[in-house]
Amino acid sequence: MAAKINHLAIVSDQYALSGKFYEAVFGLKPPKESKLINAVTVGDGYVGMNINPRGPGRPAGLDHFGFEVENLEATVEHMRTLYPAVRALKRPRNRAFASYTAHDTDGNIFDLSQIDLENRGEIYTSGTWEQERYCCEYAIRTMNPEKVAKFYSDVLGLEPRNKKTGDNAHYLTDGRMTLTITPWAIQDYSGTGIIRPGPDHVGFSVESLEAFKDHLAKVTAENPHLAPRAIDLGSEYKARLKLLESSDDAVFHLGDVDGVLIGIHER
Repeated sequence: MAAKINHLAIVSDQYALSGKFYEAVFGLKPPKESKLINAVTVGDGYVGMNINPRGPGRPAGLDHFGFEVENLEATVEHMRTLYPAVRALKRPRNRAFASYTAHDTDGNIFDLSQIDLENRGEIYTSGTWEQERYCCEYAIRTMNPEKVAKFYSDVLGLEPRNKKTGDNAHYLTDGRMTLTITPWAIQDYSGTGIIRPGPDHVGFSVESLEAFKDHLAKVTAENPHLAPRAIDLGSEYKARLKLLESSDDAVFHLGDVDGVLIGIHER
């Protein structure tokens, strides 16, 4: 029951500005005829990104991800058979992309949909296309990474990817996107603010780091409101960056306009 990771969701206090950031910096595109007023949706031809406004009681930041499967009901039943303690919640028809929302063995949230359903959302019905910069990674920090990695392999058919020597993270792929599952331990945050387990960062593949940095400087010069967040200012930020680098093979890191962590992968 192989699946593809093609949905990411961010919650933001600046959701419209965040959408423009991903358009300007990475070339993500909105649907041709979007009617949404309660969110921003952009995509790279394979992965769609929903940027939702933050409501009361909801934390901002990277929020969840989603899979497209060949047979939704069969996938849910397969998950229930293998992992009876895991639950899936059927969602209303107006929930774009999320026919079901479920959780893994550590409680990390993901959505499920299938290709022929009406509620897939505008960006997912716009067809596919190729572009130079595209999303290539979704990363989670969680307390039981080995069990969580096995869950995504067992239930959604993601394939293990080669690990770096001495690396304690797990890497799974759908053939395009990488799901990085990294251990979470409170001791890792001794030099910085403690962040709870859950979504950690996203990764983007670029044609070259030099070209990307030149483009980023041009975007920032033309519109300072789209400047990324620096993540190496002060000892606490540097400690957080060091933790990020310990389980990520990106060549450069930055934060988006609302602080979501991004790793840049050079082809």
